[in-house]
Amino acid sequence: MARSFLVVMDSVGIGGAPDASSYFNKDLPDLGANTLAHIAQACAEGRAEEDRSGPLHMPTLDALGLGAALRLASSQPVPGLDAAPQGLWGAASEVSAGKDTPSGHWELAGLPVPWDWTYFPDQGDAFDAALVAHVAHAAGTDGILGNCHASGTTIIGELGAEHMRSGLPICYTSADSVFQIAAHEESFGLDRLLTLCRDVAPYLHAMKVGRVIARPFVGSPEEGFTRTTNRRDYAIIPPAPILTDWVQQSGGRVHGIGKIGDIFSMQGIDTLKKGTDAELMGHLAEAVRSAEDGSLTFANFVEFDSLYGHRRDISGYARALEWFDGEIARVIKRLRPGDLMVLTADHGNDPSWPGTDHTREQVPVLIAGAGAGSIGSVRFADVAASVAAHLGVAAQGPGRSFL
Repeated sequence: MARSFLVVMDSVGIGGAPDASSYFNKDLPDLGANTLAHIAQACAEGRAEEDRSGPLHMPTLDALGLGAALRLASSQPVPGLDAAPQGLWGAASEVSAGKDTPSGHWELAGLPVPWDWTYFPDQGDAFDAALVAHVAHAAGTDGILGNCHASGTTIIGELGAEHMRSGLPICYTSADSVFQIAAHEESFGLDRLLTLCRDVAPYLHAMKVGRVIARPFVGSPEEGFTRTTNRRDYAIIPPAPILTDWVQQSGGRVHGIGKIGDIFSMQGIDTLKKGTDAELMGHLAEAVRSAEDGSLTFANFVEFDSLYGHRRDISGYARALEWFDGEIARVIKRLRPGDLMVLTADHGNDPSWPGTDHTREQVPVLIAGAGAGSIGSVRFADVAASVAAHLGVAAQGPGRSFL
């Protein structure tokens, strides 16, 4: 029987979203943003030389059709990505009104978001008095700190000492539909932070805020503060069956790797493996070795986005891409006859772009195990329909298979 592996390279956009002019980083529209092309251009021009050097080198994904997909989506030059495609390839655009992780993943799983997300204002107080009171009551405090748009690493540096002194949770947001709570693992308590986020999540979800995120940190005012790996996302449960449910309903098992469990609130997921991207690659290799016939393995590699895109680190992003390309080559070689691997992304996060937010872009769709050729321009939901078709599972969403 067939197996499917759906791998999301978080934020690896290729420009050219038809509606990019309607999405912004501060006051600048995303029209012209192109995560992969701008990284390739910087590498070719010698502007991405930190712990790497020269043109962007991604022979594995380029051979599948990465450069070709980028040229389909955009007229931007892509030095170093000019291989003749040997896999099935195309570019996908999103219909959901968002450029965030849940919107992209829900739609890749066959469910365009059926509402507009709630976003918080970026001037003045981000949260109204009722929300502040609700969170403070759940925390057992007389208020909160923050109440603004902020970088997570910046705000814990600014408010960490006051948080430890007062015991008030640090609450902030971003351009995404998120409510984030940062707290010290020791002085506030990790379990207390996770309980707080879990308890306030239904209130935020009723407002159509996509995620409540626990952001624990450690350290001291004297030595500085560092976020830990104990982050936890409490996301809205998808309101209709998605690809993971379709597979389970047909009797197949679903294995999540990375953020997949948080993004879908474990809906339709049998097993979950977490860790750094390096650890996740090991989990993906193990899934290719041992996953059952008829199963879906759904993986997200987040560090392109979290470590390099938001921080506008072009060299770091290029290093991560080249590392991923080398590692995924070994994984693809282990695929069995009848296996399908789809590599794609959920949005862009151009590290050359002003601001720190995601960018509205098309994404590559690269397929190993289904021959060679162009699938042209498709929709995110077509990815779910195609994976379902490969597994012989009935698709319940609006997508159409490109296989």
